[in-house]
Amino acid sequence: MPTEKELIAERLRKLDELKKLGVNPYPHTFHTHHHAKEVAEKYSALEQDAKSTEEVVSAGRIMSLRKMGGVTFGHIQDESGRVQFYCKKDQLEDYDLIRLLDIGDIIGLKGNVFKTKTGEVTIKVNKLSVLCKSVRPLPEKWHGLQDIETRYRKRHLDLIMSPEKMQVFRARTKIMDTIRHLLNSRDFVEVDTPVLQPVYGGAAAQPFKTHLNALNMDVFLRISNELYLKRLIIGGFHGVYEFSRDFRNEDIDRTHNPEFTQIEIYQAFADFNDMKELVQDIYTEAAKAVNGSTKISFNRQDIELKKPWKSYTMVESIKKFGEIDVNALKDAELFKLKDKFGLKIKAELTRGRVIQALFEELVEKNLIQPTFITHHPIESTSLCKPCREPEHAGFVERFEPFIAGMEIANAYSELNDPVLQRELFERQAKLHAQGAEEGHPIDEDFLQAIETGMPPTGGVGIGIDRMTMIITGQPSIRDVLFFPFMKM
Repeated sequence: MPTEKELIAERLRKLDELKKLGVNPYPHTFHTHHHAKEVAEKYSALEQDAKSTEEVVSAGRIMSLRKMGGVTFGHIQDESGRVQFYCKKDQLEDYDLIRLLDIGDIIGLKGNVFKTKTGEVTIKVNKLSVLCKSVRPLPEKWHGLQDIETRYRKRHLDLIMSPEKMQVFRARTKIMDTIRHLLNSRDFVEVDTPVLQPVYGGAAAQPFKTHLNALNMDVFLRISNELYLKRLIIGGFHGVYEFSRDFRNEDIDRTHNPEFTQIEIYQAFADFNDMKELVQDIYTEAAKAVNGSTKISFNRQDIELKKPWKSYTMVESIKKFGEIDVNALKDAELFKLKDKFGLKIKAELTRGRVIQALFEELVEKNLIQPTFITHHPIESTSLCKPCREPEHAGFVERFEPFIAGMEIANAYSELNDPVLQRELFERQAKLHAQGAEEGHPIDEDFLQAIETGMPPTGGVGIGIDRMTMIITGQPSIRDVLFFPFMKM
């Protein structure tokens, strides 16, 4: 069996011969009129051996090639699918070019359509054009890429060998288009905010740092666009949203990539209850747009996205799924659970942090059907309003919805008390100076903006990558990113 080096050498020889014959193997353009799937569907009703009177013009990559003397059969593949072609030596002026073609080459075809005795719609070629001579062979004997690492590293090969994967990425686009249409119909305005930020904030995450030479200053890739979108609400917009590429210098695993896409949405005169309704509407409409139903399957589990979703406070969820009533425990009793369950708490031990850690350890994995977890400890964020009910003192009006054990969004009744906001930011800055991961620097410009006055506001961030995973049933975030980050 020839080596890859030998195969490339043979293709380069054919490339040189094409040029000597006066054939440009890399022409500038070729105008197609028919996609492969369109040809197959349009002429599916043809009788066997019957031929169409209409000439079709199609193009694609050769995926099979069977040269049999004066007759050649093959298949070309484009974005829509595959169609068979047929060439006969005494009826095709350029037939001699076929000996210089290989699987992987891109060709253009003009001809009439007929159906073979086996019932396959086929283009009988009258004119063949070489559009791109490939010099590197496609992998042999693949039915799609079997090596997962190669699929992610060489996405072009993954798409060529398993074109059905395109449907996942088409679905991703449809999801985003559906969200955009829904929000635009409700008078939200799509906006852009900076990716390079002099002060990072809006989330508890580690940033990527770089240097802006023109101003000789350090800047950060955004971890969130929250603080900029709130400035627009302060400025008078009723509702804004942004599909943002965010960057966090943290874990890489099945549900995390260092750069990811989310949509953040802010609405004036709303709270986290309004955001609950919005999240449910977004998920149900996106699922119907992609699958035609609110019922999906993920990790071999049937999930129903139809409203209303279940909802528990964080304390209620720990009692239900962890069988621990944290309200009945004194501080000392609660803190002992850190060692009992091996909870990872790096910061100062507080009731809120233990409750948060207990939830993550005992509850998250059980939240398969769509479920809101509300009323988070105040330690979890410095950007959220405290709960309005006295019985929920020490908690904030925040929710995270979960599906299949994954957090899929994060929402607040946004804090608009400038005095409390400054106090909480200063507390975070102190933690940041001490090296705590959850701390972040003070954004003085944002504090001055909120001191101008921000109306009651509801805000939510929804992860587009995880949303695409769930709606299309993909097990890893790498399956819904064209180019996930991979170790060199």
